[in-house]
Amino acid sequence: MSARRTVAILFGGRSSEHEVSCTTAGGVLGAIDREAWNVIAVGVGRDGSWTLQSDNPADWALADGTMHHVEPSERRVLLPVAAGERMWRVESGGVVSDLAEVDVAFPLLHGPWGEDGTLQGALELLDVRYVGAGVLASAMGMDKQYMKAAFRAAGLPVADDVVLMPGDNVADVRDQVEALGLPVFVKPARAGSSMGISRVDSWEQLDAALADAVKHDPKVLIERGMVGREIETAVLGARDGVRTSPPGEIVAVGDQAFYDFESKYFADDAVRLDCPADLPAADAERVRDVAARAFRAVSGEGIARVDVFYAPDGTVTVNEINTMPGFTPTSMYPRMWASAGLTYPQLIEELLEAALARPLGLR
Repeated sequence: MSARRTVAILFGGRSSEHEVSCTTAGGVLGAIDREAWNVIAVGVGRDGSWTLQSDNPADWALADGTMHHVEPSERRVLLPVAAGERMWRVESGGVVSDLAEVDVAFPLLHGPWGEDGTLQGALELLDVRYVGAGVLASAMGMDKQYMKAAFRAAGLPVADDVVLMPGDNVADVRDQVEALGLPVFVKPARAGSSMGISRVDSWEQLDAALADAVKHDPKVLIERGMVGREIETAVLGARDGVRTSPPGEIVAVGDQAFYDFESKYFADDAVRLDCPADLPAADAERVRDVAARAFRAVSGEGIARVDVFYAPDGTVTVNEINTMPGFTPTSMYPRMWASAGLTYPQLIEELLEAALARPLGLR
């Protein structure tokens, strides 16, 4: 058997999705093949520090409604100082020692400073191979304004919206906003996990929704509410090309208005996840085709989940692409692949091998 290669699992981060990232890391740490991979767990603290953390999946798993976070540590991880060097080091108590020669990084950070191209750029500077989208795709996938611009340029249908830049006054574009009709969704332009998203059913609710959104991002989208079922497709950019999973569906239960943060991670009875979705075969194939086109529109690589609205008349409208979707064993992305016969450990292996196979340099 060949020598084990080393993967650095990166998680945590400075964004509001810090705890979500830690939960994702717990899932990956529990499923990765330890006979094939030497695993080092690198937590990125809320202050941006990189520290060596436990690689025990139980230390990061969601339990009793509690998410974990990266605790401060004196074991600071030091990246290589020049491109091409593979040795990562750890400094503790003023003493620097070798940690491991890293073959590939697996960034599991969600949101800004992790999923938006900033971390990817740092890894590119050092010629570190990594799983997932590159700098451009990550940046566009994080910023809903430019994501939708790429989709429109590729001929993909998206919901109408009004963008409020930092410092803009909604009163100045009130006519454009009201022309969208009710309901509208108010969204931070560069946030994920449904944080800061509000459904507005009367214009009196708009100011409160905007105030909530700007807690997460000073740039905000006000988007026309779409009629239709929420359908998701997992996309895998592997060594054999771009593949799509059978679509899955998030079904709201009871009074759940939309798939918000609480229902994603805590309220087990708020939604039902159907994999595969109950769609006519031809429409399911059309959804998969749209997902692949959306992936290519932003120059996606490795992993992505594409969310669409499926209207009663069969119309498909792209909602968004997520270049680092939830990746716990119970998240939609791995569940959709499981419905196609690709297990969670196999999926992790495919992503790692695809990252290793990609050439360094411009992508």
